[in-house]
Amino acid sequence: MKGGPAGVLVVGLLAVAGLAGGCGSGDAKGLALQACSHVDRSVTLYERSLTETGPAQSADQDQALAELNDAQGPAAQAAGEDPQWEGLVTTISNSSRVPESDLVGALKAQCQAAESGQQGGGPANDPTGPNHLPPGPGQGSG
Repeated sequence: MKGGPAGVLVVGLLAVAGLAGGCGSGDAKGLALQACSHVDRSVTLYERSLTETGPAQSADQDQALAELNDAQGPAAQAAGEDPQWEGLVTTISNSSRVPESDLVGALKAQCQAAESGQQGGGPANDPTGPNHLPPGPGQGSG
């Protein structure tokens, strides 16, 4: 056998790499959907907190923020594998400095797009659209 076991190993590794490379966008979508499951829980908790007062309201808002924090990892991985998810990870990462009330519309739109199979994460990626994020502190009015 020409090339010996090392040649077979190289060919096998190339085949595996080719298969993995072809799966990237599917893996990215799966990761985006994983992030969106946290986003959906966060939005549900946040919206429920709006009808509550006192400790219950604080607890739901804290848990909503924790769900967004949990969404950051899979969203970042999705964006790393497929740039169409950069809008989702950007919106989620803004949760540490922008009130969730300002993010809910964009988060819903981006996750709805992910769940329906649309490309690009939905209308929140449009800087002129209704889901455009406000500038952060010290960034001007854009």
